Amino acid sequence: MVIKELLKEKNISKYKLAKLSGVSQTTINDICSGRVSIKNCTGETLYKLAQVLDVSMELLLRDSLEPRPSFETFKSNICHLVKDRGDIDFLIDVIQSDKIYEYLSKQWYPEALYLLAMVDYLCNENGLPLLEEYEEFRKVKLAKTIYPAGISILCSTLNSEEPKEKSLQEAIPEFLRHNIVESEVRNVA
Repeated sequence: MVIKELLKEKNISKYKLAKLSGVSQTTINDICSGRVSIKNCTGETLYKLAQVLDVSMELLLRDSLEPRPSFETFKSNICHLVKDRGDIDFLIDVIQSDKIYEYLSKQWYPEALYLLAMVDYLCNENGLPLLEEYEEFRKVKLAKTIYPAGISILCSTLNSEEPKEKSLQEAIPEFLRHNIVESEVRNVA
């Protein structure tokens, strides 16, 4: 979330932002906690916050304006990037861009954990050590298991959970650790 990042970067508390901007501390707390989307704030509120934080109103709205692709599209895009860039260049790009933390800050947990799983998988495949900076996230599991869309559709069509059970057995451990079922990351068209 942009405001929390800016507060940290500028070493300003939410209380101080409220006092300097004239925006209520409750509103600022609600924005920072995600209870209120900044895109629903009035232009006046955005203007006041932007003035105190010395940024554009567009920057404050950046995360809420960025479209979030479906998880299936996201997975496909990541697999294509691995194929196009190659394992090592992909790893370097992800590490340098800090995408995992970016997705975590947006609360895009499936995307962040999928990307972490891909990084761990590629490190293991290439005999590289796992990156210690992500250690705390390796224990995180999504509350609900995410299956590939094709498996979910097949289960509905067959009226059976057997495809899910089979996909669990074939799942790549680095992904399954986070409750993401993924068995094929290299065979993309």
